[in-house]
Amino acid sequence: MFLDVCVKFSLPKIATAPFCPPEVAGSVAVDPTASFFKRVLRFAGPGLLVSIGYMDPGNWATAIEAGSRFGYSLLFVVLLASLAGMVVQCLCSRLGIATGRDLAQLSRERYSTPTARLQWLLAEISIIATDLAEVLGCALAFHLLLGCSLTFGIALTAFDTLLVLALQNRGFRRLEAIMLVLVATIGVCFFVELLLIKPYWPDVALGFKPSLSAISDAAPLYLAIGILGATVMPHNLYLHTSIVQTRMIGKDLASKQDAVKLARIDTIGSLALALLVNAAILILAAAAFHQSGHTDVVDIQDAYHLLDPLVGGALASVLFGVALLASGQSSTFTGTIAGQVIMEGYLNLRIPCWQRRLITRGLALIPAFIGVWLMGDNAIGKLLVLSQVVLSLQLPFALFPLIRMTNDKRLMGPFVNRWPTRVLAWGLFVVISGANSWLILQWAV
Repeated sequence: MFLDVCVKFSLPKIATAPFCPPEVAGSVAVDPTASFFKRVLRFAGPGLLVSIGYMDPGNWATAIEAGSRFGYSLLFVVLLASLAGMVVQCLCSRLGIATGRDLAQLSRERYSTPTARLQWLLAEISIIATDLAEVLGCALAFHLLLGCSLTFGIALTAFDTLLVLALQNRGFRRLEAIMLVLVATIGVCFFVELLLIKPYWPDVALGFKPSLSAISDAAPLYLAIGILGATVMPHNLYLHTSIVQTRMIGKDLASKQDAVKLARIDTIGSLALALLVNAAILILAAAAFHQSGHTDVVDIQDAYHLLDPLVGGALASVLFGVALLASGQSSTFTGTIAGQVIMEGYLNLRIPCWQRRLITRGLALIPAFIGVWLMGDNAIGKLLVLSQVVLSLQLPFALFPLIRMTNDKRLMGPFVNRWPTRVLAWGLFVVISGANSWLILQWAV
């Protein structure tokens, strides 16, 4: 499967006819004569893979702390951050469809070699930071579910490369199906947990109403910025511009316009699912911990252990652990593809995906082992925060060229951003970059 995916998403070189046969490896044919509903189903998938980055273990810590300390009051931040992510990812899909190239390829072509190499280096660091969060999430899930030590849990995560080898040559659509199962697992686990905990839904609804007073103090503002800063992942920008090209469409204007519309539906629908998951994590923490007076729950491990006595049974905590494992494992797959896209785009270097997986996971295991060895169980929360800070450092270097390129009429042609989109995109860039910079300063101090 992964080797099929890594045969470079060469759609622009293949899709020279209005409709291409479905036998092309690593791609999904979209018949323009099919009904709108069938075209939507055929186009669905890239947005789902991108949405996984919006609910990875790195997002759990901020949502759990926000819910336990401030109840439902920061739910509107989760909503606004997800809406911002939808805007950014729609720009990514439009860039990939309009140009037939991904963000890494275009950056290599349009910037000087030193600048492009710096962008590549920062992108690679972001991939390692993302994988570090996945290692920690999966290791903690193994620790909680199996009772093994965190060190042994980290060692277990080294063997997910065997999954990559076992799932070779299965096709890109099979990968998307596996991701759908993992995302559905996360969603079902939290749905059942909310049924067990029974939050007061009128208060939940009020939490989605924007309120400046809710973030007027430093502590909730810090968490609000943390939620925003951990939402848009830099590797997702590269990933989306590439995998959207696995949908085989014609090169004529009408086909591309239809593809942009279908990609927008796929992106918004998929990130809406991610919004529900992230909101569910915060609602779970608010209902289980804040309402019972446990306002100091800030670690994933603390949340797991407190669910049993508060809910009155072991099911809620087990579901929590299973969801955490599914979150970490699904992010592992998409991180591998994103790393391949970045390496091929910036360096024009192609290696098998299992080798890429070994390199990335090996580099992520080093800080994970060192952190647990030096700090023990307390390392998980601190390393998760560190991984988010590293990601926030790289984000402007990916977001800035994305916005500039989609604003370039010579590159985008009729798909160039209109002025309302430009204003919105640059506004989001300022807010997101400012939020991440503030987080970095707070973390450094």
